[in-house]
Amino acid sequence: MQNTPFTHKHIALGAKMAEFAGYNMPISYTGINDEHAAVRNNAGVFDVSHMGEFILKGENALDLIQRVTSNDAAKLKNGDAQYSCLPNKDGGIVDDLLVYCIQENNTYMLVVNASNIEKDWNWISSFNDKGVEMHNISDKTCLLAIQGPNATKILQSLTKMDIMNLKYYTFTKGKFAGVENVLVSATGYTGSGGVEIYFEHENDNANKIWDAIFEAGKASGLKAIGLGARDTLRLEMGFCLYGNDINDTTSPLEAGLGWITKFTKAFTNSSYFEKQKAEGVTKKLVGFEMIEKGIARHDYEIKDASGNAIGVVTSGTQAPSLNKAIGMGYVTKATAAIDTEIFIAVRDRLLKAKVVKVPFV
Repeated sequence: MQNTPFTHKHIALGAKMAEFAGYNMPISYTGINDEHAAVRNNAGVFDVSHMGEFILKGENALDLIQRVTSNDAAKLKNGDAQYSCLPNKDGGIVDDLLVYCIQENNTYMLVVNASNIEKDWNWISSFNDKGVEMHNISDKTCLLAIQGPNATKILQSLTKMDIMNLKYYTFTKGKFAGVENVLVSATGYTGSGGVEIYFEHENDNANKIWDAIFEAGKASGLKAIGLGARDTLRLEMGFCLYGNDINDTTSPLEAGLGWITKFTKAFTNSSYFEKQKAEGVTKKLVGFEMIEKGIARHDYEIKDASGNAIGVVTSGTQAPSLNKAIGMGYVTKATAAIDTEIFIAVRDRLLKAKVVKVPFV
């Protein structure tokens, strides 16, 4: 099990630690509900240094990205970021990822899920037939996500970069807390605003930046947040989690990700997805809320009123902001309409739920 450069900080704060994607990660510090509320109402710091980062460089870098990702990266200008996915050859998704345009038509950073670093690297490399320079910088890159409505206000004193006015899905680079070449982006996974900061793990940078952030946020009650609250926050927003809501067998169109699936260019298996779009999908990822008491868990079966299987739960939790149980899952197209009554098979009972619009908050 690997550690991040901040593992000792989490342990010192009394975090409940557990293995996640091969890393020793903090699940919670003071409790998921408390940490969730801190991010929704104030600000919190997530260590997400387990994520993977690749640099793609050279005159054919954009061409490679265009061929392996579903979104249109040609639209990106310097300082732009984009959510996208890597479609596979079987109608599913290799991974979802972020594409950062460092230098237009030349240098890009791809941010991938921790559990898929090797898989994604091998997948993209298999298409690299035009000599694109590729660097896996995952092991030397630290990533902290400072999320919440007060996050940028707390951090602004640590840099001359204008991070308080950073537009969603853009980034800037500069000096932060005395450390050079820090990339600050606004691509959060919580729906509460804030930024993510990427920097190299060298010269004690991790300790310098962590300590400076918490010193700056001391008076405002800035808190360290674990992966437990990260999951409840993203689920309330209806954001997909790879391995739960999307995987190698789910199409981006089935997952409601048609908006990142652009047919203005050819990409891996694009003809299949274009045909699927024209013919319509047979199953759809929907949000639902529980009407009867109970929590839907990953892989629980979804049934109709007659007890017929119509789908499967992909994510579920008790939503701290709503004080009700919510979830997402794939159901047949015929049962995907808003307000449709569905039933979650929990042990030997069928618990009533209904399809609702996402985000939940």
